[in-house]
Amino acid sequence: MTRRVCDCMAMASIWLMALLVASGSAWAQMGQPAPGQMGFQGAATPVMEEITSFHDMVNIIIIAITVFVLGLLGWVIIRYNARANPTPSKFTHHTTLEVVWTVVPILILVFIGIFSFKLLFLQYTYPKPDLTVKATGNAWFWEHSYPDQGDFTVTSNMVRDEDLLKEELGEEEFEKKYGALEGTEFLRAVYNDAKPLYAKTGLVRQLSVDNEIAVPVNAVVHMLVTSNDVIHSWTIPSFGSKIQAVPGRITSTWFKATREGIFYGQCSVVCGKDHSSMPIAIRVVKKDVFDRWVEAAKSRDWKKAKSILLAAAPSTAQQKVARAGEGAKR
Repeated sequence: MTRRVCDCMAMASIWLMALLVASGSAWAQMGQPAPGQMGFQGAATPVMEEITSFHDMVNIIIIAITVFVLGLLGWVIIRYNARANPTPSKFTHHTTLEVVWTVVPILILVFIGIFSFKLLFLQYTYPKPDLTVKATGNAWFWEHSYPDQGDFTVTSNMVRDEDLLKEELGEEEFEKKYGALEGTEFLRAVYNDAKPLYAKTGLVRQLSVDNEIAVPVNAVVHMLVTSNDVIHSWTIPSFGSKIQAVPGRITSTWFKATREGIFYGQCSVVCGKDHSSMPIAIRVVKKDVFDRWVEAAKSRDWKKAKSILLAAAPSTAQQKVARAGEGAKR
């Protein structure tokens, strides 16, 4: 009876944890966070695929250890309580058991270490680059320059609620409606009124920027990262990329995006007042599209550059907006 109870507890724990892991993967999405998300965003690079695999493997080990210890506790509580075992044993030493509980954790750590070092080598062994991009953090926006594509610079600022409303209403009407409001009253008003505009345009609140950057699909990109003022962090979750931007230094990372689309990231260290206003938006596009975007960006025709990227790699939300527009036209 005792063994059956322990087996049931163990199986229930395994199924519960497996369900949580599976649901976390299902709720994650590619390129941006999702409401109620558990787990990583979808992997779009070989490095992120390895990070996800390593994370899942370690989780399985942790769950197995947790279930094993839970089973032992249940067995001890049921089998060795005072009523079931009124005369306890008095032994104080068991050589085999002590060897086992010393050696087994070491073997588990060695096993994890093998895959951990493999992942580290992948992250820090830089393949020959197809493209180099330099990211510079500022208080509080990002600049991305392309030194091997004519050395032009793309300045990216977060699209704010008031930006959308000004574009929709016009400067004069915006001032009439919101000019007298201040502080949290102003923020609450523009937040509520801008909500439907995000759905209409397909932009993502606090992640979309005015000027996105682009890279070719399946190209090895070397990122050189620095800062003009304080420490920032250049982070794209779906790429498995996170590197500090340190004033006076150049740090580096690399990625190879294997999927087309738009991928968002943010500064992920607290860098000051507008830390939450430093998103990064990258469109991964075909090489010919990238070349056309480069030409538009070099001539500083940002309207044309935006239209090239949007037509080539719209986000899921923007695809929905486009489909809704086509339906309305019909």
